[in-house]
Amino acid sequence: MQTLMAIILGLVEGVTEFLPISSTGHMILVDHLLGFEELVGKDVANAFEIVIQLGAILAIVAAYPGRFGKLLQLRQNRGFSGLRGIGLLFITTVPAGLLAYATRSYIKEYLFSPTTVAAALAVGAVWILVVERWRPRAITDGIDSLTWKEALSVGLFQCLSLWPGMSRSASTILGGMMSGVDRKTATEYSFFAAVPIMVAATCVEFYKSYHLFRAADLGMLAIGFIVAFFSAWAAVKLFVRFLSRHTLVPFGWYRLAAAALVLWWVVW
Repeated sequence: MQTLMAIILGLVEGVTEFLPISSTGHMILVDHLLGFEELVGKDVANAFEIVIQLGAILAIVAAYPGRFGKLLQLRQNRGFSGLRGIGLLFITTVPAGLLAYATRSYIKEYLFSPTTVAAALAVGAVWILVVERWRPRAITDGIDSLTWKEALSVGLFQCLSLWPGMSRSASTILGGMMSGVDRKTATEYSFFAAVPIMVAATCVEFYKSYHLFRAADLGMLAIGFIVAFFSAWAAVKLFVRFLSRHTLVPFGWYRLAAAALVLWWVVW
């Protein structure tokens, strides 16, 4: 049973982490449906989800090795490479990082419930539909042309993702589009911006939780991590291909349907 749950949760995490539909929201809902928390305990369940999230995040590095390689070329100071690229990511990461540190306890106590997730799904859905209908004209085309101002704007919008169900991916993509970045560039930058903040958050949480795992849990952890890694890699590739021909509108309608379904489930 634990192995099957690890596979399901790994798939959910990997597929939803970089789509604008909220991985945290889906993990909370699937956890409730499967009874995973009741099976392994609340603390172990939370720690497990942290570990598999790292698997999904590392899939971005595997999907864009050239881009991350350029970030390590520290003498480069043009485009999204070297110290300039690292600086852009730093500016994007700081606002949500500081806010998360200040509000972490409040968020975990009050916002991790099916009802709050449904509300965030609905709000994010409306946001997607509005931006896709009335978005400003794109003035930035290509990740190498991103400016410091746009990086900061994306970082400020990323703060909205601390509300479980809102989606970090949706917040950063839509924030980029509202700042004049074209959809494809905003999406790719959203992928890269996920790495520093999510790796930092994952490492902090894992440091606080690693002692909860027993030797018997290692197999479950490994399965969830691997499944999340490969499913995230595939989801990223398919998502970029999808956006080359379509808008984010289908994800907006999906979120509205998901929010309605969750509310129906809570009420009944």
